[in-house]
Amino acid sequence: MNDLQIANSVAPWPIQDIADRLHISREQMEMYGKYKAKIPISLIDEEKVQQSNLILVTAITPTPAGEGKTTVTIGLNDGLNQLGNSSIAVIREPSLGPVFGIKGGAAGGGWSQVIPMEDINLHFTGDFHAIEKANNLLSALIDNNIQSKTRNQGLDPRTILWKRALDMNDRALRNILIGLGGKNGGIPRETGFNITAASEVMAILCMSKDLEDLKERFAKIYVGDRWDGTPVFARDLNAQGAMATLMKEAIMPNLVQTLGHNPAIIHGGPFANIAQGTNSILATKLGLSLGDYVVTEAGFGSDLGAEKFFNIKCRAAGISPRAVVLVATIRALKYHGGKSLKELAEEDLVALEKGLPNLERHLESLQSFGIPVVVALNVFSSDTDAEKQLVLDHCQKLGVQAALSEGWAKGGAGCLDLGQKVIDAVESCPNSFQPTYDLEDSVLEKIKKVSQKIYGADEVILSQKAQIQLKKIEELGYSNFPVCIAKTQKSLSDNEKLRGRPKGFAITIREFEIAAGAGFLVPIAGEILRMPGLPEVPSAESVNINSDGVISGLF
Repeated sequence: MNDLQIANSVAPWPIQDIADRLHISREQMEMYGKYKAKIPISLIDEEKVQQSNLILVTAITPTPAGEGKTTVTIGLNDGLNQLGNSSIAVIREPSLGPVFGIKGGAAGGGWSQVIPMEDINLHFTGDFHAIEKANNLLSALIDNNIQSKTRNQGLDPRTILWKRALDMNDRALRNILIGLGGKNGGIPRETGFNITAASEVMAILCMSKDLEDLKERFAKIYVGDRWDGTPVFARDLNAQGAMATLMKEAIMPNLVQTLGHNPAIIHGGPFANIAQGTNSILATKLGLSLGDYVVTEAGFGSDLGAEKFFNIKCRAAGISPRAVVLVATIRALKYHGGKSLKELAEEDLVALEKGLPNLERHLESLQSFGIPVVVALNVFSSDTDAEKQLVLDHCQKLGVQAALSEGWAKGGAGCLDLGQKVIDAVESCPNSFQPTYDLEDSVLEKIKKVSQKIYGADEVILSQKAQIQLKKIEELGYSNFPVCIAKTQKSLSDNEKLRGRPKGFAITIREFEIAAGAGFLVPIAGEILRMPGLPEVPSAESVNINSDGVISGLF
């Protein structure tokens, strides 16, 4: 059976039954049908947050299809519950871009999924739509103000940084002209679209502590400059109140369940290659308030998701994981050992061994944070016993705990050994994490420390445009912000063609974006784009629905 068939083979429990386990009453929830609900952030208990155990799931550098972080996250969560613990999976919401693009859905896989799978992968509870609308409301207010005769802020259209958003991979919208059509079309200018997951509204949602904080962060959004060079913020357009109003429901995390009928909280969905790559602080704190363990994930490889999880999210939220799970797969290691994508199902111990340095680099990077690491070898049907044993033996030589993760085939029962090793790691965790850099470091020094300690780069190069923008950042007083480096997920470097563990490379920062509302800077490395395109054969071509409303092709 495929993922959708497996998901549909299990009858979900009424969401109230899941809420009862967390001692949440029906009156406290906003119901979205029988199997989904929003839960209030008023349930956050800061004292309990510090007492509970946070587990971060990340990965080695992935193949284009991903290595199953969400599958491992859900399988581990179900395994921890089977071991007698109160555990909650807290994950991101899927974006329609990957769902209809190359990766497919993001609700886990096999017997380690969150359900209702179709709803979660499609419109869910409308959070992405609210984010998109709040983003585009600000865009409309900006263009309205430019042509206003009485309330014009004096915005120089050439400096406007804010782009519109759309939750779809659509490369044709990366760079566009607007305001055409004469007097009734507004003021012509160049602009573009970001995918919704890359919108600063998404980043702000995931960094906010409550509705008032969300509104204050919206007010701080840096829009562009006036003709005299002074900055214009969203507050100058009185945008924050209406934007926050559109987010009234979206700020509340969503409660669903796993196939094992264990609670899962889903909220927010920034990508890790172009944003902070993890669910909202609110959702994580809700999970820690309601359970003794929270299993969460950070997108793509640890060089992106985990680094930002520690240095941006945990620092802002005042939380720290007590264990990190590094997901590795045989197929990804062989890919980094030189095998082509078409050959990954073939046994090849030589290529597998050649790919192990990628695993080693990620382990070294994660160990720099001072939190215990457990390797989860996510099992695929094509993996051979010899290949699995080679990886487990290598981890043993490195002195790192490792276990097979068979959540796809067996659900929580396939993650019991992994679960016990994670519990042991939690109990051995000595202290809170050590950040990669200090906020007082210069912006360039922060980028260098991440590039060298996490990516393994030798140097950092700033383009002339980036150097000019860095001076502007310093003038605006944003030098103490953390950095959220936008970089390809396909390599530890900023060149997607450099597989394995590249050495002797430089990270080139081509430009900066300022996410003043989210509270971080976005140095953009290499050729990374904030509006992806569809592949030659998009997943959308396989998705269908019959006359009875039964969906097929989601995976």
